[in-house]
Amino acid sequence: MANKQENIESMEMLNVGMVGHIDHGKTTLLAKLTGKFADTHSEELKRGITIKLGYADIILEKSGRKRYISFVDCPGHEMLMATMLSGAALIDAAILVIAANEGIKPQTQEHLVALQAKNVSKILIVQNKIDLVTKEEAIKNYKDIKEFVKGTIAENSPIIPVSAQQNINIEKIKDYLMEVEIPKRDLESKPIFLIARSFDINRPGTKVSSLHGGIIAGILKKGVLKIDDEIEIKPGLTEKQANQTVFKTIKTKIISIYRGNYPLKEATPGGSLAFETELDNILTKADSLSGTVASTNGNLPELSNSLKLKYTLFPEVLGVQEKIKVDNLKSNENIMLSVNTTTTIGMTRRIKGNEVEFLLKIPIVPLKGDNIGIARNISGHWRLIGFGEII
Repeated sequence: MANKQENIESMEMLNVGMVGHIDHGKTTLLAKLTGKFADTHSEELKRGITIKLGYADIILEKSGRKRYISFVDCPGHEMLMATMLSGAALIDAAILVIAANEGIKPQTQEHLVALQAKNVSKILIVQNKIDLVTKEEAIKNYKDIKEFVKGTIAENSPIIPVSAQQNINIEKIKDYLMEVEIPKRDLESKPIFLIARSFDINRPGTKVSSLHGGIIAGILKKGVLKIDDEIEIKPGLTEKQANQTVFKTIKTKIISIYRGNYPLKEATPGGSLAFETELDNILTKADSLSGTVASTNGNLPELSNSLKLKYTLFPEVLGVQEKIKVDNLKSNENIMLSVNTTTTIGMTRRIKGNEVEFLLKIPIVPLKGDNIGIARNISGHWRLIGFGEII
């Protein structure tokens, strides 16, 4: 990795999601690309799966041009689909990993439609573990992949045969990442920071004079945030008042800004970011603020207990072996809604044509135009059945 003192503020930034079925090699591939394992939580290392969103970064250089790539490692296990959707809300492009020795699996399908639900169209398909199959099997798997993506947002996506374990074609992936188009960044609007993680970086026994404030980490969707900016976080803290849950906005100040290991004076969209704040670490430890939204004071919309969407449903339920038709939404049905980095349950109130209104169990910060994942409880699992846009 490049020297920590390198100035990254003027570099192009790209946020890339690693998606695909469990055990198809996403985290290993990420380690080969960046030199870092994103599974840093002890429970993840013990079980060998990604449970939370993992992060890693690298500076790539080609022909004198540099690009900062920030990776989000999304969990592939079916039980963690909501977390995967949170990851998809943070990315500009995706690497869809498909193991050549196992082929298309239910979560491969589900992750592809999740990218569609979150409007991620720049997709590279990595045909991984080619060292474990014969040439004939690899060719058959390649043809299966082409058939699988036909008619989807990934129909024209490049497919690179790779062995992460043997370091085969890792450089080809880096070449792709250097050439993929960077989305136009909005620097003029009021800042919107999606919080995906929050934590305490102080070690036990740290002297009071050396303590750091609470850390919030995620993606700046638009706008600019600077050191010393006063910010608000919503929905914020929950309080019980007269047997009702009330949400109280958190206000704090940005003390320092980091992109990976690199300190910044100001944050712009693109690449994952971490802000040290003046917050007490009790408020940020163990991801307690994940799923919230931050901005400069007074710029976030009021919390809403209802949500109105234009929606599209898939023809069939994905992520399951058998074919199950997706029925239209029903009145008073409980639906899981993936809104940026959080999820909430909404009960359908009014359905008219392709528009629906939900009454929410947990209020959200409604950002007009945001893409929403729609999931239904089928046989005890939340299954992605469509997507919508806040209107």
